[in-house]
Amino acid sequence: MFEALMLICFGASWPASIYKSYSLKKVTGKSKLFLWLVLIGYGFGLVNKCVTTPDWVTAFYAFNGLMVLTDLILYYRYSGNE
Repeated sequence: MFEALMLICFGASWPASIYKSYSLKKVTGKSKLFLWLVLIGYGFGLVNKCVTTPDWVTAFYAFNGLMVLTDLILYYRYSGNE
């Protein structure tokens, strides 16, 4: 339960970040290294859940990872607009 709440709290910030990148077409203040590290972290969490005890929390890892991947794609798309 607490793992799910942690993932929900972390995941709540990504839609705002994606919206900001997409609407402004700028990624000022974003760190490519940070986004990659977070994506890798969610990936490891997802693998761990799939290998050990897959449950409903696994979906939060996948969904958060997709949001970070979306933000990373937008980073590369708009990084030249600075």
